[in-house]
Order: sequence, then C-alpha cells, then structure tokens
Amino acid sequence: TMCTDMQAVVVSIAAGDAVRAEAGAMTYMTDDIEMDARMTGGILGGLTRKFLAGESLFLTYFTCAAAAGRVAFSAPYPGKIIRFPLQSSAMICQRGSFLCATGEINITVEFTKRLGAGFFGGEGFILERFEGSGEVFAHSGSTIIPFDLKAGEKLKVDTGGLVAFDPTVDYDIEFVGG
Repeated sequence: TMCTDMQAVVVSIAAGDAVRAEAGAMTYMTDDIEMDARMTGGILGGLTRKFLAGESLFLTYFTCAAAAGRVAFSAPYPGKIIRFPLQSSAMICQRGSFLCATGEINITVEFTKRLGAGFFGGEGFILERFEGSGEVFAHSGSTIIPFDLKAGEKLKVDTGGLVAFDPTVDYDIEFVGG
C-alpha cells in the first residue's frame, strides 16, 4: 500500500519486495529494510541517466528483509509528487522527475519526437520514459493540473509547464507572435 501527500511518499512493502529510488530521495526507513546502490543498466545505463536524464548515476534499491517494512521518500525541492499506476503501459515525464518506483518498471531516456521541440522548447531534447507494470512516483516543482485530452483535442502549454504525458500524445512547439 502507498500513500502520498504534497511532499512525501510512504511505501509499505512485504518480505522480499523492493522499491527503486533516486539516490538521496529516502527520508526514512524502518529497521527491517536493507538498502543497496546499483548502477542499473550497467555503466552505459548509469551514464545515460546521469548526463542525459539529469538523474544520479546509481539507483538505490530498498528490500524488505522481514515480514513487512516501510520506506518514505521526499522530493528534492518544493512541489508536488505524482503517482502513475502503470499496467503494461508507459508514461513520459520531464527530465529529472523520477522519485521512486515499485514493480517491473523500466526507466529509459526518451528523446523529443520533433526537432523544433528540442531546439526551441527551452527544456531540451531529453525526457524520461517509465514503462511496465507497477507504480511510478515523479515530482514536479509546480502545481499539477491534470487533463484528459480527447481524440483531436489540443491544449497549449508553456514549454516549462509540461510535466508528464501518455506516449500517444502528439506534441510540438508553436511560436507566438514574431
């Protein structure tokens, strides 16, 4: 079970279960939790996370060694934490947004689909892709306003205000005025 509030995620895990988190995100853990830093994806995966996604070189794995335990995580700066329950699905998020994940979630780098979005978007080419089955918690330094876009519906958002979206969303940069 998990609960969230504005700044923290508390994860209750059973024996043998594990939670992956960004290095330095752990706030507290009960005595029955063991932690281990790993360079997921080998040296190339670690370097990709560090230099392209803006995350740390290592992920920290928290494993429960008793019948049950708890681990809490908090965002590195003020903002909101968003929960994405994934069932054989994916979510694309802003660079550096990963906080923690449970289950079988693959964390990879996603490049913007359009050249203009990367050059003129102000946020760069790099996004993060979370894919699989489990739960992902990401953080944003702003207020979160969720939108469910219908087929063909468009929404204009400031380039720095786009936090996360479904991979089926088509996006591009549009210049305003001159």
